[in-house]
Amino acid sequence: MHHELRIYEIFPETREAFHARFRDHALRMFQRHGFNPLALWETEIDGKPRFVYLLAWPDDAAREAAWKALRADPEWSEIKRRTAAEHGTLAGATEGWVLRGLDYGPAL
Repeated sequence: MHHELRIYEIFPETREAFHARFRDHALRMFQRHGFNPLALWETEIDGKPRFVYLLAWPDDAAREAAWKALRADPEWSEIKRRTAAEHGTLAGATEGWVLRGLDYGPAL
């Protein structure tokens, strides 16, 4: 099992629109494409709000296929286009970290 930690810079003025898009659309799209979200958080890094979530994957091939499918999904493209037109840019810098467990650590 692999995990993926995703961190998005979000903006105070579009924070609610970002969360609405994720809650109302992204999670549904994740389910469609085989994503397994384990937890969602909001935090601040250097005084700026960040949205953080953790995904679980059986392997790298599943992760890569799911992201490719989501990015190619016309409904997701339209949702992003529509929300950006209505609210402006919803997220800034994005980081993604693939985390592979160590044999001496606790199993998650």
